[in-house]
Amino acid sequence: MPHWLDLMLQSLGPLLWAGLVFTVPLTLLSFALGLTLGFLTALARLYGPRPLAGLARFYVWIIRGTPLLVQLFVIFYGLPSVGILLDAFPAALIGFTLNVGAYSSEIVRAVIASIPKGQWEASYSIGMSWSQALRRTVLPQAARTAVPPLSNTFISLVKDTSLAAAVTVPELFQAAQRIVAVTYEPLIIYIEAALIYLALSSVLSALQDRLEKRLARSSGLVEAAA
Repeated sequence: MPHWLDLMLQSLGPLLWAGLVFTVPLTLLSFALGLTLGFLTALARLYGPRPLAGLARFYVWIIRGTPLLVQLFVIFYGLPSVGILLDAFPAALIGFTLNVGAYSSEIVRAVIASIPKGQWEASYSIGMSWSQALRRTVLPQAARTAVPPLSNTFISLVKDTSLAAAVTVPELFQAAQRIVAVTYEPLIIYIEAALIYLALSSVLSALQDRLEKRLARSSGLVEAAA
């Protein structure tokens, strides 16, 4: 067996374990929390009072205008200077959540704003309140439009979690770094890590395509029925 193949097979278990225990949970938790934060931020910018809308706009401006790696460093290495100490995983989770929240808020804000005003008026005409119109009429339509960009955000987040290695989270990429430190084979191990990320992204892209096709079919059926 070639040396490179033997090394990749020996390294595969630790890399997959690190991905399963740290990369996947970090991705799922960050996306779920970030999407919730993004939704609330979008509502604040669209319908909140001016001070709240300004605060939401400022948050999005800061996060979108600074590198994610710098944000992680500020949270993990900077906050201890003011007495706030966080373990590596919670620090990374906060950083990724804030980042996803800012970017997803722009997506959510755009798709909600794209819904014609007539949909709101039609909802009000049958006695719905604002919250009912948002929940029953606007959000279901906006969700179909938001799926592709939000799916892209999720896939990008899977790859971005490799930055958590910089704040000592023992996820997939840091596991690769540790193996390299022992084997002195950076080319082989880093290519293997890249292939794992590529496999994850490819599976998620395929699932995204299937979801988009299903939503397109259901949307077509609704329009035909209308």
